[in-house]
Amino acid sequence: MNTLFLGIVIFLIVLAVFDLVVGVSNDAVNFLNSAIGAKVARYRTIVTIASIGVFAGAALSNGMMDVARHGIMTPQYFSFYDVMCVFLAVMVTDVVLLDVFNTLGMPTSTTVSMVFELLGGAFAIALLQIFHGATATDGTLLSLGDLLNTEKAISVILSIFLSVAIAFVLGMLVQWVARIVFSFTYRVNGRTTDQKGKMGSLLTSSLKIGIFGGLSVTVIVWFLLINGLKNSSLMTPEMKALISENTWLIIGGGIAVFSVLMTLLSAMKLPVLKCVVLFGTFALAMAFAGNDLVNFVGVPLTGLEAYQDYIAHGSADAQGFMMKSLMEGARTPAIYLIAAGVVMVLALVFSKKAQNVVKTSVDLSRQDEGDEMFGSSGVARTLVRTSRSIASGLTALVPSGVSRWIDSRFNADVAILKQGAAFDEIRAAVNLVLAGALVALGTSLKLPLSTTYVTFMVAMGTSLADRAWGRESAVFRITGVLSVIGGWFITAGVAFMLCFLVCITLFFGSFVAMAVAIAMAIFLLIRSHLRYGKSNKTSEADELFDRIVHSSDKAECWILLRQHVTLTIMNQLQLIAETYKSLTDAFFYEDYRTLKRNTVIIEKQRKDIKRQRRKQIIAQRRIDPVLSIEKGTWYFLTINSLAQMVYGLKRMGEPCLEHVGNNFSPVPSKYFQEFIQMRNEIIQLINRACQAETMALIRGDADKLQSQLSDYRRTIIHDIQAKQLNIESMTVFLNLVQESQQILSALRHTMRGLNKFEE
Repeated sequence: MNTLFLGIVIFLIVLAVFDLVVGVSNDAVNFLNSAIGAKVARYRTIVTIASIGVFAGAALSNGMMDVARHGIMTPQYFSFYDVMCVFLAVMVTDVVLLDVFNTLGMPTSTTVSMVFELLGGAFAIALLQIFHGATATDGTLLSLGDLLNTEKAISVILSIFLSVAIAFVLGMLVQWVARIVFSFTYRVNGRTTDQKGKMGSLLTSSLKIGIFGGLSVTVIVWFLLINGLKNSSLMTPEMKALISENTWLIIGGGIAVFSVLMTLLSAMKLPVLKCVVLFGTFALAMAFAGNDLVNFVGVPLTGLEAYQDYIAHGSADAQGFMMKSLMEGARTPAIYLIAAGVVMVLALVFSKKAQNVVKTSVDLSRQDEGDEMFGSSGVARTLVRTSRSIASGLTALVPSGVSRWIDSRFNADVAILKQGAAFDEIRAAVNLVLAGALVALGTSLKLPLSTTYVTFMVAMGTSLADRAWGRESAVFRITGVLSVIGGWFITAGVAFMLCFLVCITLFFGSFVAMAVAIAMAIFLLIRSHLRYGKSNKTSEADELFDRIVHSSDKAECWILLRQHVTLTIMNQLQLIAETYKSLTDAFFYEDYRTLKRNTVIIEKQRKDIKRQRRKQIIAQRRIDPVLSIEKGTWYFLTINSLAQMVYGLKRMGEPCLEHVGNNFSPVPSKYFQEFIQMRNEIIQLINRACQAETMALIRGDADKLQSQLSDYRRTIIHDIQAKQLNIESMTVFLNLVQESQQILSALRHTMRGLNKFEE
């Protein structure tokens, strides 16, 4: 039996290594996005600095390990068997959640997962103990409050979710003040960010940047290097007392010294803001590792200590040996922390997922327009309307002169961003300093804040204050934020319930259930890795749009836009041909599942065309205005006709799905066999259009097919009246023929518009 427990512990440790790699790969955006979004340095430089911070934070994170030991449960009332059930359930659930959320493309948080998984597993064992009448040493019955560390658990949960609101509000307020001080046009590194070349005085700009840099560096040093490290072995009792007695002197002195130093460096035209952003990246990476390391290795290392205690004192009674040793503070050997730091650094440097991490927060907080990842929702539209009404009311209360002056400070149109940058260095510095300070503060209080939540909400608050959410993008950005936050709450609920069920299963299923759970976890890990490899391919259209957005040459933008529109049309036509064939076959052969799948595909294609149209309209603003007006009519004819082809499939598919779903009589084979011949010709015509065949040939053949379909439609109508045919099935079939005619008509308009657009 001891050998089986040893196998479980080894599995937990192996899974911890995997969690470290995946966790760092997924969460790298938390501390990289600001530096990358502002383009302050090369990617390799940013990653190197972040790696140093990650290693330092991991090596000094011992204090957070107590959360996994006794932060959620009271282990003195849990047996070794109970604890191993909880820990294995936590790790298996973590793998399942990772697989599910990655498949759905929803955001998740390792901190929230770990906390609510521990809570769910411990809650399951606590209920079982209460049901069996568990008692304390004095014979009194144990309650839920005795078995769970409810006070600490509530404080942890509240800190996680309160940090969302606090991070958003602080980010908005601090960025608003920073923008009032700097505006979007300021002198930095001896150059200006104003399009017209206007520059403020060297003294004024250096002083502002110096004070801003001094405050930023002081905040980082205090919260991270002093307050964040007060529980590490580097801090002696004498040093702690000295810091406590001279807190305000240290803070005030730091602000004064660093402000003077930064002012002098700025006056010497050195990149002060760049240094602040890179220092903030280091600080946030260090805070991330110090705070989040417990999410990855806290449970496995606690399981290892429990196993060592059981082997030394357990007398082979796994269900009778209580885990009193876990009530003590964590004394994690430095070698484990250093090893974890090495794994995290290697994952950050070499992981392809980390190098190609999807920067959702950058896309939602960028200053300029671009491809919007999310659609619009009713809640978002209501919030936008309500916010505009409130803003209009508040603006009316502000004197017009003050209002005009404030608006002038937020005029982003006159600013120049670095090539490829999503926002400027001022906002990047605010993002990093605030997020790092909040996470470090939570770490010092032994509250595992979610770095994902904090960094994301700070970035959203600063982008809102910067008026990056304009009327054309606000509803999409708010929908995105609500989707992300909704994913967080789903994470918490699913983690709790799933771990609760897994823990119950492991408890009663014993080693058989544990073996099955381990096998399932391994299978899901492999499948998740393979899925990521398939999905992590950037489409050619996305690459073209990215080149358009970051190009300043109008002629080049026109060439790229033509390529983007042509590529979009051809890809969509190919998908239309495939869906049309699959849908009609499924209807004739009564394949309900395929019909339902095609309905989903058609809806996704409709949304994709809408998304591509928005991107291409944005791209048209970057070409010559006269050319844009000239080509605009033909572009809209092309894209709207393409959309009509998809709507034709939608109008065709819904009645077919309902008909087959109701198990109504099928179309007689005589009719659909004759139609299939014409359908195949339509598909061939669409494929010929994809191969850029001569427009005259396409239009001529389309006219012939439309005429054939029109004659066939009249034949069907005659047979319905003259013969005893099933009205239900023939009506749906007639609709299918009519929509096929409409698809041909829309194809002709699509190709004509594309031909004129490309001329």
